[in-house]
Amino acid sequence: MASVLVVEDDQFVRSALIRHLTEAAHTVRSVGTALEALREVAHVGFDVVILDLGLPDLDGGEALKMLRGITDVPVIIATARDDEAEIVRLLNDGADDYLTKPFSVEHLSARMAAVLRRSRATAAGAEPPSRVIQVGGLSIDPLRRQAELDGVALDLTRREFDLLAFLAGRPGVVVARRELLAEVWQQSYGDDQTIDVHLSWLRRKLGETAAKPRYLHTLRGVGVKLEPPR
Repeated sequence: MASVLVVEDDQFVRSALIRHLTEAAHTVRSVGTALEALREVAHVGFDVVILDLGLPDLDGGEALKMLRGITDVPVIIATARDDEAEIVRLLNDGADDYLTKPFSVEHLSARMAAVLRRSRATAAGAEPPSRVIQVGGLSIDPLRRQAELDGVALDLTRREFDLLAFLAGRPGVVVARRELLAEVWQQSYGDDQTIDVHLSWLRRKLGETAAKPRYLHTLRGVGVKLEPPR
């Protein structure tokens, strides 16, 4: 059972989501505006937020950025928009997953289960290693969840840090995308685009590109490895 906040202004969709989630034994609260959502999240501990983009007071994309400023709660975007560039932007801004309307309740349940497994595995998992990982000019402290490049702190999202720390813990080893999905995203299946988006964003913060990599190297059809610049 999970505590879920549904942020949806369409009363029909909102009622259907509440009914389905309640029948699945989840505890559900719902609001119809972005500002109400921010107030709820600031005062109530939720396990997951389902966020519509077409809200009456504030675009859901902006609401996502504001949510990320106050909480790491998993956020699933529910949107009628299927523009790839916007989906990439939302993932970059901190969304954990997205669903394009209309979607089935089974699809929603599967996506929710995936983000909840990932979130709970992180919370209940073993204590992260205390040693600082050093790869070239990269310094990563898993316990404090801090990373530096050449002595300068990196501003990383939760998923970017997890991805960087996982790869840095295996320097020079090519890690398959399936393993990244399983270990970093806690998913047995998923869209490669999710990995590509986070790798692209991480490269930007490391001051490199896919065409001119320094630390992150992609081997097409094989996987990704992190190693110090030569």
